This record gives sequence, C-alpha cells and structure tokens, in this order.
Amino acid sequence: MTKVAIIGAGGYSGAELASILLGHPHAGIVGLFASAKREKGDAGTALSAFENVFSKFRGLINLPVLPTDIDSVVGCGAEAVFLATPHEASMDLAPKLVALGLRVLDLSGAFRLRDADLYPEHYGFTHTEPDWLRSAVFGLPEFFRAEIQHADLIACPGCYPTSAILALRPLVAANVIEAGRRPVVDSVSGVSGAGRSPAVKSLFCEVSLQPYSVFTHRHRPEIDAYSGTEVVFTPHLGPFERGILSTIHVDLRAGVSTSTIASIYEKAFGNEPFVRLVARGQWPSVADVRGSNFCDLAWAVDEPHRHLIIASALDNLGKGAAGQAVQCMNIRFGHEEGAGLLPIAARRSKGGA
Repeated sequence: MTKVAIIGAGGYSGAELASILLGHPHAGIVGLFASAKREKGDAGTALSAFENVFSKFRGLINLPVLPTDIDSVVGCGAEAVFLATPHEASMDLAPKLVALGLRVLDLSGAFRLRDADLYPEHYGFTHTEPDWLRSAVFGLPEFFRAEIQHADLIACPGCYPTSAILALRPLVAANVIEAGRRPVVDSVSGVSGAGRSPAVKSLFCEVSLQPYSVFTHRHRPEIDAYSGTEVVFTPHLGPFERGILSTIHVDLRAGVSTSTIASIYEKAFGNEPFVRLVARGQWPSVADVRGSNFCDLAWAVDEPHRHLIIASALDNLGKGAAGQAVQCMNIRFGHEEGAGLLPIAARRSKGGA
C-alpha cells in the first residue's frame, strides 16, 4: 500500500482526492491537513473531524484535519503527499517535503511554468524556487508518462490546460496547423472550478454564464507551453457544479482532411485509458465525464475552408485535478494506471453519486 497524505483536504479537490483514494486498492490515506495558507492552529491539534468538513464522508474516513506542519506530515508516515493548496503555499511546502524523501503531487500552479519571470504577471507573486521549476515534471500522463515514473515533484496540470493540451498537442506535432494562426480556445467551467471560498459570483442566485479574465487568465501560458502553440484563450464560468467543455477552433494547412485528423488522434490516444475519442456525429458533454477521469474528444473538419472544430470535455475535479493526480501517483508508484479510477468512472457514468 502507498501511504498518502492530503494537504488542503478542506477544498473541493482535496475532497475529490479523498473520495478516489477511499476506493483505491493500493493506496491509503494516513493524514489529512488543512491548507497551509488559509487555516491556522497548533501542530498536532485537530481543526475538525473530516466528516464535519464534508458530511458525505461520515463513517467512511475516521481522520481529523490537522494544521499543516512539516513534522506532522512526515510523522504520519506518508510516502506521497498531494498538495491541494494555494500556489504560494505549494511553492513553500513542496521543496521541503521532497528534501525529506516524500514524493509530491502538486495540484496548484506553483511548478507548472518553467520561467520564474512569468509568475509575477500571471500568478501575482515572485517565485523563489526557480531550480524546482526546471526539475518538476508536468503531470500529463498521455505525453510525459516516462518522466512521471521517476519524478519526485509532479506539477499536475490545470483543468483548462488539460482540456486544451490534449486536443492541440498532437496537431502541433503533426504540423497540420496553419502557420501564424493561433487556435482559439473557448472553455466553460462549472462553478466548483472557482474553489470553495465564498464569493458573490458563485452564489446560487448569482451564478450565470459569463466570460472572465479575457486575455489575462493564468492558464494561457501553460496552454501555450505544453500544447506547443500560442492560443487565444477565453474562459467562461458556467451555471453548473462541475465539468469543463472546451470548443477549439483551428485553421489547417492545405490538404488536411477529416481522415488526417482522425489518424492523428487515433495514433495519439488509441491506446490511452482515459482519453475517449467520440464517434463521428456525436459530441462530448460534461454529463458524460462527470465524476470520472476521462477526457472525451470529438472533431469536425470544414475541408473547403480548412477549419477544424474540436470539442474537449472533462471533469475539472477529475481529469482536471484529483483524478489526474491519482493517475500520476499510480504511474510513479508502479500501480496499474487506472487503479482507483476506472471503477469509480464506470459506476458514476451509470448515474452513481
């Protein structure tokens, strides 16, 4: 069994991690800790029982949520630590935990970008661990599986970037995008993507469908870096709980056909367990991927106008966060890649909670 601790257990991603790990055949939770930045308390003193934070775990997880303290995290016996923490907290915690021999899977953006100079502009803080930016492995298994197998610090991708990079990177590699034309990525996320902290726009009576952070969203440089092309990215808040649907427009080089695109995606994802290529004429939906670790892809080509439209759907808390992090843990610790993920995905796709 891989012994696991979750820091940031009080947030939505932390709860999703707990839910997945609860049914994992080869991993067990040995420690739950509050966000190092948001909640304070004396080391070793419980802030709350986990079931009081999320009542759905009543009778299932008998662990307290403790203040984050490095000695307490190490003392719980964890081999792997998930950081579902704010970016600056992850930047501080991850190097210390790795130095003490733990494997860290960070769900924040603290180590996703290679260039420390990008952080003040896109994340609002100065990055003080530039060496770790160069050594962290980007946790997108479909493209970095070999690197993840040996990584001490895995920077799990953002939810929006996962939906866009999976769709775009194979096209860039195949050189089918018209030179000088930026793909346009329009993405809609459920309100859980905004986190659990209260905000007026997230209130039941206020939430609506609207764009935000136009031209300024922090995920754009991550999409650019790992898809291999600059994009125009516009995120939208959707009036639903969880899920992301990205609609992506791509101008193609001359001679690229529907069969060309189909061949590219089949080569890239035909053997991938968590990318589903949707049958022609059908389109992904957030309902189809809710509660799963799947990303569903579909596309259509307007050949006379050399224009490709791709739809990419995933669960922002699943393949966009906790599910993908567990997938990376499975790879790093030698477990079957779908352990703890496929049974949950299958059960929920049939209407389970």
